[in-house]
Amino acid sequence: MTAAFATKNPVLEALHAEMARQMADSRASLAQNAAQARAIAETITRNGRLVLLGMGGSHAVGRTLTPCYRALGIDAVTLPLSEQLDQPLPLAGRTVLVTSQSGESAEVLRWFAEGHAPADAFGLTMQAESSLARLAPCLVGAGGSEIPFAATRSLTVTLALHAAVLAALGADLAAVEAVIAADPQPEISAALAKMAGVRTIVTSGRAQQGVAEALALGLTELSRLPCFSLEGGQLRHGPVEMLAPEVGVVMFRDAGPSATYVTSLAEFVLRTSASPLVIFDASGLAPVEGACTVPCPPGTGLAASFALLPAAQHFMVDFAASRVPDVGTPLRSSKVTKVE
Repeated sequence: MTAAFATKNPVLEALHAEMARQMADSRASLAQNAAQARAIAETITRNGRLVLLGMGGSHAVGRTLTPCYRALGIDAVTLPLSEQLDQPLPLAGRTVLVTSQSGESAEVLRWFAEGHAPADAFGLTMQAESSLARLAPCLVGAGGSEIPFAATRSLTVTLALHAAVLAALGADLAAVEAVIAADPQPEISAALAKMAGVRTIVTSGRAQQGVAEALALGLTELSRLPCFSLEGGQLRHGPVEMLAPEVGVVMFRDAGPSATYVTSLAEFVLRTSASPLVIFDASGLAPVEGACTVPCPPGTGLAASFALLPAAQHFMVDFAASRVPDVGTPLRSSKVTKVE
């Protein structure tokens, strides 16, 4: 699955090492956080309303989980923490989950320092000794913080932390646990070849839009190309004017009702443009003719997210490695953003 590279890059090797252990750490995270997850679930059940706050990849994880909480009848909203600081949503009577891999992000620390946290505020982090872990009761991901830039393992492990909460709320995790145990390794070489000539990639999903946004963020950070994400309906409403041979499209399709609309948009892209199209597909449906399909274990909801995200991560890392000789070495950023 992994592309071969002529030059050894220890940072690239570290990225692949993080991804190699992410399912094992996800299993451990589910097991180790059951008690705290039950405490969080109790407040969510009592309040009936949930706000997920985070920045960067942490925000993308929140976007991935929002449909899962809503499917349980919970009024769930995901916002960037910077937006909450500048345009605050009233939080009284809501459970709030603040996610930060490092637990040291500037916005997280300011939000607590300025006294914005409501009574039912909790954290999700990869670092048990972080500031966030001292400021709020936390779910803590197994394996500690990941080292390389950008986020891979931390995203998948944070999905597992949310899975512990969903289980405490009564969700059936059998399909999720099956995907985590299987640790699928889809073949991505054809997808990489499909995108060999593009200068930008737009990612898109419907129910899996959070996964699409996580991929776009990581592609931009690692490849230094202007990649971005648009939800399927939003992409159809005008931005399709940008489609061209040098504009790649990556779509995500699961086995839920929205698969029909993902398929329709994919067919439209192929019919009206020369944009190369890759579909990460957990739908179990027939491939879309003309697209490069990366088959993933069929599923819906969080199970589909666990099936799709690791495959997308490998594509992200190896695509970037084909464009940037020092992939994973940021020029202007840092792993932890401590300044707003």
